[in-house]
Amino acid sequence: MDRIKTAVAGARAAYNLGKTRPLEFRLQQLRAMEKMLTERKDLISEALQRDLHKNDFAVQIYELAGIVGEITLALNKLPEWMEPEHVTKSMMTIMDTVYIHRQPLGVVLIIGAWNYPLALVLQPLVGAIAAGNAAVVKPSELSGNMAQLLAQLLPQYLDKELYPVINGGVKESTELLSIRFDHILYTGSAAVGRIVMEAAAKHLTPVTLELGGKSPCYVDTNCDLDIACRRIAWGRYTNCGQTCIAPDYILCSEDIQDQVVKKIVTALTEFYGSDPQKSPDYGRIVNLRHFQRIMSLLEGVNVVYGGKNDEEDLYIAPTIVTDVDPDSRIMQEEIFGPVLPIVTVNGVDEAIAFISRRDKPLALYVFSHDKKLIKRMIAETSSGGVTANDCLIHYTVHTLPFGGVGEFTLYILPPVRTAQ
Repeated sequence: MDRIKTAVAGARAAYNLGKTRPLEFRLQQLRAMEKMLTERKDLISEALQRDLHKNDFAVQIYELAGIVGEITLALNKLPEWMEPEHVTKSMMTIMDTVYIHRQPLGVVLIIGAWNYPLALVLQPLVGAIAAGNAAVVKPSELSGNMAQLLAQLLPQYLDKELYPVINGGVKESTELLSIRFDHILYTGSAAVGRIVMEAAAKHLTPVTLELGGKSPCYVDTNCDLDIACRRIAWGRYTNCGQTCIAPDYILCSEDIQDQVVKKIVTALTEFYGSDPQKSPDYGRIVNLRHFQRIMSLLEGVNVVYGGKNDEEDLYIAPTIVTDVDPDSRIMQEEIFGPVLPIVTVNGVDEAIAFISRRDKPLALYVFSHDKKLIKRMIAETSSGGVTANDCLIHYTVHTLPFGGVGEFTLYILPPVRTAQ
């Protein structure tokens, strides 16, 4: 564990020399990261294919595009962000110069996630670099190929002392969390999030936690069901359901439940063919433990579509479950897999009551032609973000903050400003 302490101490020593403060240095590091993504795209695609069965298109859209967008935004806006922000004066300071001067926090720790193991490491790193911080990067050990690749590539393109990569499992993460940082950014489960927060509290270190949760999707009888079900199928089963803001379950009237199932199945067949296991576009579960956890959620429930699985291949077919008991285990924990329960409700009143009784979700989706109903759903529920008549899209809008409220998410800021 001496290597961890040495790496962190080296990052702090380099930061204390003031290397990260000049605008030109930050821009140079961001351009170097962008160059890495271009020059090493084939290696990145290969690692993500091995870890999660992602094809080149998925890598480009769900991993690379977001990072490049963050870099471009930072390159364009960073000179402006670093300028003093002059504010309104008071009577006592009318003759003075009054402004906000933004400074880096120092050395931050980034603990990445395995479901988007490139984007969820590099996007926070873009923010850390843009804000003038040093950063210790800890990729998830569950996506081992990408973790090894990051440890290989980052030192080739970024400053080795300021941005070290630490690989390993629980032991290494525990050692890192015992060290004082100036900010900690963690993406993952609520259980580990509590551990991170407890460790940070010992040093009074501020944290940014992105922890997911069960994101509901209300389908109104007054909507275009073909479009709604196609978009829900995309949002739910992309990356084999391993997306923190994926629709976790559907709320709809019993009158349209059968139509919803039928139309989602139609969309899935279009997306992945008659045998999704043979589709190059369909992902895999990250490891055996998560495979077995997801399969255990299907015990005793009514599977109306899918359910097929191959443990050796870590494959679980796109699955739909109906007649779901709201108190069943599948409705008590985030599924984080290719399983979609449908709970029937008697209209929007019951849907709002159902959502409000549960933990506040990271995302909420509503499909309806009724604008008043959509506004009511927004006004009478609480969630991190809402998208009407689509799924996931709000995450792509860099002018919107991304985050949540309550147990599953704590203190999320726009990505490029996270550590500033």
